[in-house]
Amino acid sequence: MNENLKAVLDDFSFDGGASKDTLAELEYLGLSDDFLSIFDELNGGEGFVGEEYLILWKAEELLPFNIEYEVDKYAPGIFLFGSNGGGEGFGFDTRSKPYKIVEIPFIGMDLQYATLVAESFTHLLERMKVSDGSLF
Repeated sequence: MNENLKAVLDDFSFDGGASKDTLAELEYLGLSDDFLSIFDELNGGEGFVGEEYLILWKAEELLPFNIEYEVDKYAPGIFLFGSNGGGEGFGFDTRSKPYKIVEIPFIGMDLQYATLVAESFTHLLERMKVSDGSLF
């Protein structure tokens, strides 16, 4: 994980890194390098990034959680990776390249409610770090 990401996640509680096999599966999905790089040192976790709360799912939870939330059915093209702990998920919008980050409600999940919040995973963390409590 690069030093900029480490600095942004300084108040973050996390577990150790993900397994190489799990990381290989995630690389196959075409997720961004900045996102995948965090799993070398942390495997999921949660905490405040500035005034915003972030829950990052563990690497091995990403695929099962997307299946359990039926994301393909309700919001095709979105790949969730975590939440704000308050009813909204964060995910990659895989319908365009590079993948942008959206926030979408878990209840009433629908593409029409997916709101663009960042141009990349790093940009999301940077926005959270300086946010006054609202990404909008």
